[in-house]
Amino acid sequence: MSETDQAALISVMIGAYNAAPYLGEAIESVFAQTQRPLELIVVDDGSDDGTGDVARSYGDRLTLVRQERGGNGAARNTAVAQARGDFFAFLDADDRFTPAKLALQLAALRADPELDVVFGHVREFVSPELTPEQRKLVRPPAPVSPWAAPNLMLIRRESFERVGPFSTSLRVGVTVDWFARATEAGLKSLVPPDVVLERRLHTQNNGLREQQAQSQYIHVLKASIDRRRRSQG
Repeated sequence: MSETDQAALISVMIGAYNAAPYLGEAIESVFAQTQRPLELIVVDDGSDDGTGDVARSYGDRLTLVRQERGGNGAARNTAVAQARGDFFAFLDADDRFTPAKLALQLAALRADPELDVVFGHVREFVSPELTPEQRKLVRPPAPVSPWAAPNLMLIRRESFERVGPFSTSLRVGVTVDWFARATEAGLKSLVPPDVVLERRLHTQNNGLREQQAQSQYIHVLKASIDRRRRSQG
């Protein structure tokens, strides 16, 4: 690898909507990465709480963009349009990277030039500020497990561009749709055993909201099947 390769820039992108209670932890987990250089882009997706204030408190250590509410896919796409990096990573505003996440994944990509994207394992935790009553509303953390989702990945810029942007027409299933298209595009992926993401469980990401999402997940999967059938003739 050349010196230029060794210094390849990683763009980390966070879309945030009313995420003031947790955004600071997400940002700090990015700045705690052992890998450099990196840039952090936060997109405030029309929040009406203190999300923007949290991001602004970091000054020029990050790039902050505010937009009208467009959903997770639109926020990620806005961040991508700002990104200057050779590699892309995405983080939800209520989750956290583990400190060696980017270093481990970049090492895997450097070891195999044909590899497009690296994922990893996820560790879940119940948000510590929840009251006993609120804890009853969230499911228990699942065992540490592999997870091939954009929230974990480090992907080459050109590989991301082969798949294209995130859907802006889906309320849920955005990541399922993107991963389906990545599979259809033939991206070569790796899921090492390393825990690279800590996923927060709280009252706004579980329960009824997940149940209501089932019909849209089915729509996403059907669309993927239809695309494959068309491509086969």
